[in-house]
Amino acid sequence: TYGDRHHTGREARQQTLEAVLRHALHDRGAVLIPAFSIGRTQELLYELEDILHRNAGGKATGNLPWADVDVILDSPMAAKFTELYKDLRPFWDAEAKQRLSTGRHPLDFDQLTTIDSHQDHMALVAYLARTERPVVVLAASGMCAGGRIVNYLKAMLGSPRNDILFVGYQAQGTPGRDIQTFGPDGGYVRFDDQRIDIRAQVHTVSGFSAHADQAGLLAFACGMQKPPAQLRLIHGDPEASAALAGLLRKRLPSTDVVVASLASRLGDP
Repeated sequence: TYGDRHHTGREARQQTLEAVLRHALHDRGAVLIPAFSIGRTQELLYELEDILHRNAGGKATGNLPWADVDVILDSPMAAKFTELYKDLRPFWDAEAKQRLSTGRHPLDFDQLTTIDSHQDHMALVAYLARTERPVVVLAASGMCAGGRIVNYLKAMLGSPRNDILFVGYQAQGTPGRDIQTFGPDGGYVRFDDQRIDIRAQVHTVSGFSAHADQAGLLAFACGMQKPPAQLRLIHGDPEASAALAGLLRKRLPSTDVVVASLASRLGDP
């Protein structure tokens, strides 16, 4: 997936996330973050808690205190897995345990609200669409191809005071890719044959993906004790696959590097 690029480091990634939030909250709108339920959502909550903690008592922008910024987790599956993450606290790393020892709760902080029922979800969508409420919403699915994030996008993409923040890869043919590609130029996206004009601002923060970047993929392939006879690249956009294949062929001259065709990726014999 990321054969042609490098992820930003964690510190730079968090600084970018905070900068985007400050910019997005300037007009007191909502920040919509499409996120996968397992892994990505919990990592985002962890980073958001740290941003709120570091800036406690300060202003997010203008006259808006960070304390007035709500974080909404609106994904039943993500909520269930977040509870599992909390149950596994004995296995958290040293940094996370240090936060716990000081009374902080990285996945269950005061400004976090979890939405469970569909009725509450629809009521919240309607409320945020008609009010000026500085809020960060995390909802699945990560590529906007389904899930509760779709209802938020239908109701809120048309307002310039709202923002959508992508933190993961958007595959070709998904609504997420269309928003990411055409949103900055004031384009539109279709949901259920309904055309939605994109007036919300669109941002992308890299580095939150669980997929390895170019350096990680090269380290994996070239770090094997015995070079493989063949490597098949079967995932990712053609441009990313081609870039990675070129580097692999230079690093592993005795390995046959094969880039799968689009037809074979889609299962066409």
